[in-house]
Amino acid sequence: MFPRLNPLTTLAAAVAVLVMTTAAASWAVSLTVAVGAVLLSAASGTLRRVLLASAAIIVPFWLSLLVIHGLFFPEGRTVLASWGPARVTAEGLSFALEMGLRTAAFVLVLMVFSFSVRVPELVAALTARRVPPQVGYVLASTLLLAPLVAARLEKVRQAQESRGLVVGRGIGSRAAAIRLQMVPLVLGLVHDAGIRAQALDARGFRSAGPRTSYTEARDSAAQAAFRLVAILLALAAVGWRMVESLSAGSLAALSLSAGGPG
Repeated sequence: MFPRLNPLTTLAAAVAVLVMTTAAASWAVSLTVAVGAVLLSAASGTLRRVLLASAAIIVPFWLSLLVIHGLFFPEGRTVLASWGPARVTAEGLSFALEMGLRTAAFVLVLMVFSFSVRVPELVAALTARRVPPQVGYVLASTLLLAPLVAARLEKVRQAQESRGLVVGRGIGSRAAAIRLQMVPLVLGLVHDAGIRAQALDARGFRSAGPRTSYTEARDSAAQAAFRLVAILLALAAVGWRMVESLSAGSLAALSLSAGGPG
């Protein structure tokens, strides 16, 4: 997506956007960030992968928000419809919409970053800044987890179908196939983790001392300045949010004291 950008630059931009989105606590800001992430993924050619991966996370979360807050929001006062103990309130739907948009913005930004960053360059950039190798490994493993699971699941599916497993088009048949695929999938991932651990130990992963890398992540003074500005903006957003919360709390305390018995 950004072939000339240092991976730390895109990481700083993603983190700063997420922090400022959280600090803003506004559905309009969340919607703007989500739309911007979709446009970036479209420009980079990863739109389909980003949307599919994001939908797998966002849709179940939205449904849970709709059930929990849309039907059983305790602070809801404006009742739109009711079925026994379940009440659809305007306040509950508003809260569910705000939280859903914020979560969608988070997921889309992280997916755009994960599908655009080059993991070897990210690890090389962290190594060049003397970040502990364990941190780089955990971050790289997190970014590569979804493709690794998808590849392993495809191998399991092909192996089972070659042995006579027939997966129908119905939901029941697919659910049964998923149940049969989970055990070999988990066992295969655990086996791969053991092999990877042995390979890392054989290459001195835990040894101290200077390290070299075949991969070099490009960097520049302008990108370093951008990362600094992004971090400062994120810190400013957090500070502004804290000051606003303290001010609101002070005003509420003053109003309560003024309305109390004289």
